[in-house]
Amino acid sequence: MQQATAIDLSDLEAGFRGRLIGPESEDYDEARRMWNGAFDRRPLCMARCTGVADVVDAVRFGRERGLSLAVRGGGHSIPGHSVCDDGLVVDLAPMQGVWLDAGARRARVQGGVTWGVFDREAALHGLAVTGGQITHTGVAGLTLGGGIGWLMRKHGLTCDNLISADVVTADGDTLRAAADENDDLFWGLRGGGGNFGVVTSFEFALHPVGLVLAGLTMHPAERGRELLRVYRDFAATAPDEVTAYVVFTTAPPLPFIPQEIHGRPVCALAACYAGPIEQGEQVLRPLREQDPVVDLFQPMPYPALQGLLDPGAPPGDSYYIKGDYFRDVGDELIDVVVDGALSRPGPLCEIHLAHMGGAAGRVPEDATAFGHRDARFGAMLVSRWQEPAQADEQVAWVRGLSQAVEPSSIGTYVNFLGDEGESRVRHAYGAEKFDRLAELKRRYDPDNVFRLNQNIPGSE
Repeated sequence: MQQATAIDLSDLEAGFRGRLIGPESEDYDEARRMWNGAFDRRPLCMARCTGVADVVDAVRFGRERGLSLAVRGGGHSIPGHSVCDDGLVVDLAPMQGVWLDAGARRARVQGGVTWGVFDREAALHGLAVTGGQITHTGVAGLTLGGGIGWLMRKHGLTCDNLISADVVTADGDTLRAAADENDDLFWGLRGGGGNFGVVTSFEFALHPVGLVLAGLTMHPAERGRELLRVYRDFAATAPDEVTAYVVFTTAPPLPFIPQEIHGRPVCALAACYAGPIEQGEQVLRPLREQDPVVDLFQPMPYPALQGLLDPGAPPGDSYYIKGDYFRDVGDELIDVVVDGALSRPGPLCEIHLAHMGGAAGRVPEDATAFGHRDARFGAMLVSRWQEPAQADEQVAWVRGLSQAVEPSSIGTYVNFLGDEGESRVRHAYGAEKFDRLAELKRRYDPDNVFRLNQNIPGSE
């Protein structure tokens, strides 16, 4: 394995309050580990920042020396952008502050916070905002890419609930972005990814969220075509309180799942009803009356729902993911999805189909950088493996399935992109928004210091 080259850190060490972790540090290998185990990157230094001043020092140090600069919030980057080879990682992990004003329904969250931490603090006051569906996902990355989650149809995307952001720019300056201050940057931060700076804290609007009716039913995967049509019809009239998914996966060997389906391919109908439980029982009945092998719907606290999918996304496994948006789920797309599900190369691979629209779909298209508000469904194609020899087959399955759904695609979600090139980044935003984002890039980061992301090049 190639060893990272040493670098003189004396100028950075002078005022830095956090830790500087290099190849000589005992915990270097642990510190550089990412959620996506498909990547094994060796930075020259990981600068673990305790506050904004540390971030400023790290950004200036890296820029002055022409180093590759990675920014790490929760470390959940699908293409591994949160750690770099032979460069500097601005690691926000120690920045774990969460401050809530329950009366005003507002929260201030630092850039190293993960959704499990944030949800737990907000739930003490019966509040929440749309968040990531894996508890160890970072608040920062999800918000900057848009923010799809269980509450999106009732309360909008995560970025729709962003009130302001504190940003360290490529020059090492600090500024606030909000509707009344640096509003152009504020537009770009809501969906434009990490292209414009390091966001050290986010201010969110919160919503009352207590118990939700949530869970899933499981069925043999061979019933996929029938169940996708049921799901499509249900989604056409579902109220905003409902966000529903179809997931093709493998039944885990858990005691509350019948033993006869352990390890077998299944089609799961999953949903959250964020409203009165009695109403939810009526609304979700069409999904639950499809003769399931098991019905796991029940009232639960919102943070419990947020952790429900954690077992399917453990840190350290290898992942390859692609995603697309659709205006409808036609019969041809259903055939492609089911055929792909029945040909999964391994038991850890999954296909997720998400119900979009609702409040997230009513935000004007030009209000934020997030693209394709008209999408009614979104797909996530997930390969996951643990042995390196499995990589080629796993990646080929996702790529082949992605090509097969492409005729129905109207765009993609930037947070589900790997290293797929500029054309796919354009596909995430559309030509008009991409050009507007490029103009912002020229204004705030003309030298493309922040390029380890789904990059918007600012140069002509």
